[in-house]
Amino acid sequence: MTDDAIRPVPWDSEVFGIDCFEITHVDAYSLARACKRPGHYTVKIDPLTDKGMLHRHGFYYVDTLIEPVCDDPDRLTHYRHPDCSISTDVAVDMLEPMCRASFLHGRFHRDFNVPSKAADQRYVRWLNQLQREGEIFALLYRRQTAGFIACRQGSLLLHAIRDEFRGKGLAKYFWSAVCEQLFRQGNAPVSSSISAANLPVLNLYSRLGFRFKSAVDVYHGLVR
Repeated sequence: MTDDAIRPVPWDSEVFGIDCFEITHVDAYSLARACKRPGHYTVKIDPLTDKGMLHRHGFYYVDTLIEPVCDDPDRLTHYRHPDCSISTDVAVDMLEPMCRASFLHGRFHRDFNVPSKAADQRYVRWLNQLQREGEIFALLYRRQTAGFIACRQGSLLLHAIRDEFRGKGLAKYFWSAVCEQLFRQGNAPVSSSISAANLPVLNLYSRLGFRFKSAVDVYHGLVR
């Protein structure tokens, strides 16, 4: 099962201890083939598409992802704070603890078939992958590491703020600084992908001047 319609996801397989796949072309044939092989499956589909076929094959809804996009640096709303700064001089092992229990809006944390510890470990591995393939910004408040944003080619892919710095209105200063830096590096547009359930981050991107470009519903399936 290695064709374009059903693709293995080896990095998830390593974390979850089960074969993982993404179904990229949804039709009765692909779903029937998936149901014949044990594993964990992901489907991303237009929200307006009829989901009856997915339900009949045992797939279940886990999340809706929305894409915030800012395609012009002049559209970005700039926020400044004398105590807030960013740095790329950061050791990833210092950031890993923030990956644990920080992504409760993520689709794997919301999947009742995935243990929370395994979901946490997936984000730890993703953080390390982004260190190799992208760029990680430490978010500093009065020289203390308050969080991080991990990016690749203008996309803000993974981000977290430590518990003690949440709810203080600091995120807009950190996100603004990172987005400014990405634009200065020649990235345009600057984008992200966030859960529709994560209202604080949705509101944050709105305040920064991002527009919401597209949405996909995410379904998972577990074949035992």
